[in-house]
Amino acid sequence: MEYEQNNKSIYEDTYAEKNEILIEIKPVLMPGENIDITFLLTTIMLMLLVLLLAFPKIFLQSSIYYKSRDISSLEREYKSLKEEKKIITNEVEQKRFKNQILDTLF
Repeated sequence: MEYEQNNKSIYEDTYAEKNEILIEIKPVLMPGENIDITFLLTTIMLMLLVLLLAFPKIFLQSSIYYKSRDISSLEREYKSLKEEKKIITNEVEQKRFKNQILDTLF
């Protein structure tokens, strides 16, 4: 009987030690059980804050990109019109010169 009591005591001690170890490592094994509503709300608020801070930057970058495309297009048109003006000015000069020469001959 004493052997059974001694053996039972050893098993109870071992069981208690195992239980303590499990209690100690439970947060490591199952970290999701300790998440409460405040942690969740804090995480959501931080994500919203990051989005609110990032959105204006993204919006400004895209609007700057589209404005620069428009500016580039207008610059190309401007250069093209300048070249066209040179060509037309040369043609007008040639016609004036030709007209003056022909007027003096007749």
